[in-house]
Amino acid sequence: MYHLEKLLTFSQEEFDEFIKNRKFIHAAGGLVQNTNGDFLFMERNNTLDLPKGKLEKGESDEEGALREVEEETGVSGLEIIRPLLETYHTYTMNGKDVIKRTAWFLMQVEGSPEPTPQVEEGISWVKWMSTKEVSSCIQDAYASVIDVWNIANI
Repeated sequence: MYHLEKLLTFSQEEFDEFIKNRKFIHAAGGLVQNTNGDFLFMERNNTLDLPKGKLEKGESDEEGALREVEEETGVSGLEIIRPLLETYHTYTMNGKDVIKRTAWFLMQVEGSPEPTPQVEEGISWVKWMSTKEVSSCIQDAYASVIDVWNIANI
C-alpha cells in the first residue's frame, strides 16, 4: 500500500487496524495498448497517470475498468487481455482518510482512436505514448502507476 507516496507493508492484522477508521473505495482501471504498440497515458493533477475510477454499485472490477477507461479517455472498443495487479493508496477527501483499492487490467484496442480527456476529472491531456516515451517519463508518475507499468512487463 502507498501512503503519502511511500510504500508500506503490513501483516493482515496491521492492515485491518490501519483501514478500520478509513473510508474504503473500490476502483478499477487499465493500461491500454493500441495495435501500433503504443500505450494510453494521461496527465491528472500535473502527474502522469492511467485511467481509473470508483466502481458503481453492483459493478465488477472488469466492468468498472472498461467503463472508467472509456469515460476518462473517450476511447471505446476496449478489450481486457488480462488482470495485472491490485494496488492500494491513501489520500484525504473532505477531511476523511480514504483507502482506494484499484484492480488494474491490461487492455487493447483496435487501431489508434483519438482520445479525449475528461477535464472535469482533472485530466489535462490523454495521448498514445511509445514504450520509449513512457520509459523516459514513468518516474514522474504516481507510485502505483509505476507498479502497473513494471508488472505489465512491457
